Amino acid sequence: MKVLSIQSAVAYGHVGNSAAVFPLQRIGVEVLPVYTVNFSNHTGYGAWRGPMISPDDVRDVITGIEERGAFPQIDVVLSGYQGGEGIADVILDAVARVKAANPAAVYACDPVMGNATSGCFVAPAIPVLLRDRVVPAADLITPNQFELGFLTDTTPDTLESTLASVDLIRATGPSTVLVTSVERPDREAGTIEMLAVDDAGAWIVQTPRLPIKANGSGDVTAALFTAHYRRTGDAADALARTTSSVFELLSLTHESGERELQLVEAQEHYAHPKLQFAARQVR
Repeated sequence: MKVLSIQSAVAYGHVGNSAAVFPLQRIGVEVLPVYTVNFSNHTGYGAWRGPMISPDDVRDVITGIEERGAFPQIDVVLSGYQGGEGIADVILDAVARVKAANPAAVYACDPVMGNATSGCFVAPAIPVLLRDRVVPAADLITPNQFELGFLTDTTPDTLESTLASVDLIRATGPSTVLVTSVERPDREAGTIEMLAVDDAGAWIVQTPRLPIKANGSGDVTAALFTAHYRRTGDAADALARTTSSVFELLSLTHESGERELQLVEAQEHYAHPKLQFAARQVR
């Protein structure tokens, strides 16, 4: 499997491609990383150095990959955080060109815009751009519950309302949806869930909620679920594998006391997930 991953990159820590590439490689996926920024660290520190890469320069890198004849072998185009409006056009153009070369290729979009705790943390134009242009072009999306609400102008909280919101967004284009950070009032205390939905059904998985906020964990989640799902077409299996790997990654990070994901230390959990959390079919 080959993935063209168009995301940010940092030298210190793990977000964007700096979070997604290694776990994908560890499960045997060939990754072609294209960077949209090249920062010293993620912006959550409040200070960082390094350039945003202009959309034209990102497009040139992608064109160079195309000129090497790689597009017919690309199975997935993956995108995450979009720092500016111009990068969406570049991504959508790349998706169209890859699919022209390989009609079996899919576009997986992590529509990053915020979370229930912090609200939106992207430029005001980005959520609207994602909702109106980017998400409808995707085959697979991985919003958190907060982002799903914005994309559908709903307030998903119960399982039923979250499933209804997923149905609304699937009607706009994406056939497969992974909803992360699902919190519903009737769940067991001290837990958090993820929900996966495709044409075959809907599955939910529950894990203990760890007392940690780790930048980049969503990027790892989106990458692993996309790869597992693309490989097997089995949403329940992809959900169980991804949940196991990310839970162990977060557990190791919490135990380490470090702020940044212990991405390398957790590598065996990507390659050999314990599958300790069962995905339960809910539809």
